[in-house]
Amino acid sequence: MSDVRDVIIIGGGPAGYTAALYAARANLKPLVIEGFQWGGQLMITSEVENYPGYPEGVMGPAMMTQFREQAERFGTEFVTDDVTRVDLSERPFGVFVGEEEYRSETVIVATGATARQIGLESERALHGRGVTYCATCDGAFYRDREVVVVGGGDSAMEEALFLTKFASKVTIVHRREDFRASQIMVDRAKAHEKIEILTPYIVDEVLGVESGKLSGVRLSHVETGEQLDYTTDGLFVAIGHDPTTKLFVDQLDHDDAGYLLTRGKTTETNVPGVFAAGDVQDHVYRQAVTAAGSGCAAALDAERFLADAHGHLEAALTAPREQTRPA
Repeated sequence: MSDVRDVIIIGGGPAGYTAALYAARANLKPLVIEGFQWGGQLMITSEVENYPGYPEGVMGPAMMTQFREQAERFGTEFVTDDVTRVDLSERPFGVFVGEEEYRSETVIVATGATARQIGLESERALHGRGVTYCATCDGAFYRDREVVVVGGGDSAMEEALFLTKFASKVTIVHRREDFRASQIMVDRAKAHEKIEILTPYIVDEVLGVESGKLSGVRLSHVETGEQLDYTTDGLFVAIGHDPTTKLFVDQLDHDDAGYLLTRGKTTETNVPGVFAAGDVQDHVYRQAVTAAGSGCAAALDAERFLADAHGHLEAALTAPREQTRPA
């Protein structure tokens, strides 16, 4: 068991590293338990062109390495391992890596979320080479090209409509005739001249592995089994995200999808001293820049919480004691 720290940050992505940077500069000596897969989703992202300060763009892994190095420069400590258990029932909080326990007065949860995948080996092989999970991130790379969007919810409709700003044609592929998306979003997609809808089809294979670049998708009709090789320049998978909150859902308030709930415009959770930042509590924006911003907010919230707690303790220790007169 280690000494009690001011702050432990769980997760090593834009939110976690930004929280560490601000906490370190506030002399809170943060410990980041970043996980084996540190860097978050940007470690499997090719070029990032929409993060401020990188006018020529930057590779995702390079950017995350720079985030980490900047936090380390100001004294952040790192544990490159996965948290296996947390105890938020009392302060100081317990954060466990196997049998090793780390204790802290505050905890910032920045474990992120992961995009759901179709589950094909060819999909994984061509990730970043035509297969992507974020239209906002990568749509501009597909100007005047034909793309496919897989999914049937509001996210898929939003991605498809966004992509019409760049692509010459957008094909929505969905496994059912009906959609989970709201009717107004479905109507907008159906009415758009650049959008075609193929139902009920599933993606059986992503084509182009041999050349190292996506060339199309092999579709299978759900009812007849008939296969169709469909030429496309890009495959946008929009079938949802899963927040990495398994360790916390029994102790922290969350919505039906598992995203942690925070109070108002703060990063405060329902447990005083525990804060949540980044995609673990954001199912709307899911951008590196918004994750970094909430990481900053979480560090500031933690700093203020500690200042208030220390102030109350100091006031209690220095308050004059009532004198008892002898009988």
